[in-house]
Amino acid sequence: MTRRAAPLPTAVLLVGALYCLLPIAWVAMASTKSGSSLFTSFTFAPGGDLLANLRDLSGYGGGLYWRWLLNTALYAGGGAMLSALLSAISGYTLAKFRFAGRDALFNVLLAGVLVPGVTLAIPQYLLLAKVGLTDTYWSVLLPSIVSPYGIYLARIYAAAAVPDSMVEAARTDGAGEFRIFRSVALPMMGPGLVTIFLFQFVAIWNNFLLPFIMLSSDDKFPVTVGLYTLLNQGSTVPALYRLVIVGAALSILPLIALFLSLQRYWRVDLMSGAVKG
Repeated sequence: MTRRAAPLPTAVLLVGALYCLLPIAWVAMASTKSGSSLFTSFTFAPGGDLLANLRDLSGYGGGLYWRWLLNTALYAGGGAMLSALLSAISGYTLAKFRFAGRDALFNVLLAGVLVPGVTLAIPQYLLLAKVGLTDTYWSVLLPSIVSPYGIYLARIYAAAAVPDSMVEAARTDGAGEFRIFRSVALPMMGPGLVTIFLFQFVAIWNNFLLPFIMLSSDDKFPVTVGLYTLLNQGSTVPALYRLVIVGAALSILPLIALFLSLQRYWRVDLMSGAVKG
């Protein structure tokens, strides 16, 4: 006998979905409109100026927007990959090794999860300024590598997904600790690391304050800071508002593509969990 969906929770979920999706739908439709129609009407009807808007965006600053998008991919992709690797090593170590101060260290990491990133931006700037790394790619990459939440997730996942018996069997066969981590633990932690990678990728991709503080050269800006500079200029040059909207719509596409391409890892993980259960 099938259970009917409860109407109230379903209605709440639908309202929440509309709340999240309507702004995205409006940006997508607004990116197809001309400057005049953009400010004269507020509708979800598409226009016919998408290609013209894309040409204007590509021509701005000699293709500066595509440089911003490439910078964002570098910051988000490189930072998320290094963060997932560091989280995997740290989480596996905290889950499978016993040493003095392990629990205290883990509690400090949990406290770090509660600290908003905005409170760390100024101290990070002062530290990197001391070593001359401000206004460089490293000034955005380095603070993005360490993720307390990622380490927390990796520890929980390593404890659940990597059996102690398999680790002990590998040690008995003479495998070193690094080889055990690389050949045994890392493949088993794969789905969890994909989740950590996605969380960190989205966080870095959408990060505004850190690169805004660290960078002063527009050719190193990520797309968030670059579009902000265009938005500020739009108060004197209203035509730039079109470019901001088109740029914002384009910046969503890589995130959608990434989620669609990596969701199969979650499905595999759910199926393996069902089989184990």
